[in-house]
Amino acid sequence: MDMKYPIGNFQFDGEITNSVIRDWINEIEDLPRLLRDAVKDLDNEQLDTAYRSGGWTVRQVIHHLADSHMNAYIRFKLALTEEKPVIKPYDETKWAELSDYEMPIDISLLLLKALHKRWTKLLRSISPADMEKTFIHPDSGEVSVGENIGIYAWHGRHHLAHITSLCNRKGW
Repeated sequence: MDMKYPIGNFQFDGEITNSVIRDWINEIEDLPRLLRDAVKDLDNEQLDTAYRSGGWTVRQVIHHLADSHMNAYIRFKLALTEEKPVIKPYDETKWAELSDYEMPIDISLLLLKALHKRWTKLLRSISPADMEKTFIHPDSGEVSVGENIGIYAWHGRHHLAHITSLCNRKGW
């Protein structure tokens, strides 16, 4: 298993149908619960363990998910309300070094729970025409709303797998 990409990179070559979108939104909706379940019995030493050599700690992964998904939520809103907005990327590695990543994980777990409630409400209200709207990422290029739902469903699974695979390897 590739510890950096335990579920592989995001790939979707099929048609983005209503059923596919529904499944992706359900995955986004389920992430906060799955994440909380994965870390509920971890102590501070375990939370401060990197999921791989040179990787983030479990604590950093959880705080990263909150930051990343807040950015994603805003990007969706920009794409839905503006014409091909250019979004601002951020240096996630530098963000993970900031002092708020040392905080208790419950803060980001609560934030994710609330954010994902709002986010999935928004996503479930999007029309088929809105799924075709796009934003411009300076590094990735033009990304459609529909594709971005899949990217963030994958993103949650990706980081959850970092945590669960670490727990499995360590016997936690």
